[in-house]
Amino acid sequence: MRLALYQPDIPPNLGTLIRLGACLGVPLDVIEPCGFPFSERALKRAALDYAAHATVRRHLSWPAYLRQRGPGRLVLLTTRAERAHTDFAFAPDDTLLLGRESAGVPDEIHAAVDARVRVPLRPGLRSLNVAVAAAMVLGEALRQTGRFADVLEKPA
Repeated sequence: MRLALYQPDIPPNLGTLIRLGACLGVPLDVIEPCGFPFSERALKRAALDYAAHATVRRHLSWPAYLRQRGPGRLVLLTTRAERAHTDFAFAPDDTLLLGRESAGVPDEIHAAVDARVRVPLRPGLRSLNVAVAAAMVLGEALRQTGRFADVLEKPA
């Protein structure tokens, strides 16, 4: 299981996703360009003390990401999906792809993914924060695939 963030434009959301990945043992791919300067220093500032516990891979572009990514399905979290994330059967090698906070992903990326899911919302409301949506869907995916047992602390 992996998270991938397409061209993020809000640094604190990237920091939250790095922390989420660190805490749950899920690697994060950042697909550039970002909407903010993204340096090693900025990464450490956004992730606070969780950067040392996270696995973050940077990709200079969507084509570069596609060349470097591993096996498994790309599952896009999008408000344009028909299927709720709770009605989707996740696999252990899925990558959950998140779009830009301001614009989602372009149609070419919608066409390239293997599946699309959405978090159901009350009528009339547009969307959740990208990091909140990621946490909800990742939690369900880890639950379905039995991966929460991998991150639970064992009593001494």
